[in-house]
Amino acid sequence: MSETNELMDPTNATGTAVNEHDAQKGKYMTFKSGNEYFGLKIQYVNEIIQIQSITEVPETEDYIKGLINLRGKIVPVIDVRIRFKQEPFEYNDRTCIIVIDVHSTVVGLIVEKIAEVVEIKEEDILPPPSVRHVEKAEKNKYIYGIGKVGEDVKLLLDPDKLLNDGELAFADQANEPAPVEE
Repeated sequence: MSETNELMDPTNATGTAVNEHDAQKGKYMTFKSGNEYFGLKIQYVNEIIQIQSITEVPETEDYIKGLINLRGKIVPVIDVRIRFKQEPFEYNDRTCIIVIDVHSTVVGLIVEKIAEVVEIKEEDILPPPSVRHVEKAEKNKYIYGIGKVGEDVKLLLDPDKLLNDGELAFADQANEPAPVEE
């Protein structure tokens, strides 16, 4: 059974029911942005979709690419590379949108490509290093830890910090149902 299917299966190997939170504990969706791999706790991930038509919204931050219509729900999308002050990239068939839910606010994160779902034990998570260089500090302010996975490391994202108050307000407005005209 694959990692993803295990997350969806409400029973463990013994056939007894497991708490969904326990099944997701320590699991991270990893993705590539620039030359680095990032991890996001699987509990925040609603789904992963292919890149689709995005309606731009004027006078928003450059990393807020606009809005998508996801089965009738309007979802704002953010380009993670631009958010991290990396060079923009041209979207292709590997580009995905990770749809996340942070405090009942649904937002899409545009990423270059999805890597895998990995399990990172608490003891394998280190605090992020303190960095003085401005560019690195900008990216690291969204990181809450460094996860060791075998010989690799994953930068673990804090979605609360990634979506600051301004974006959450924008996202909340986008997530509200449209007023019904009479």
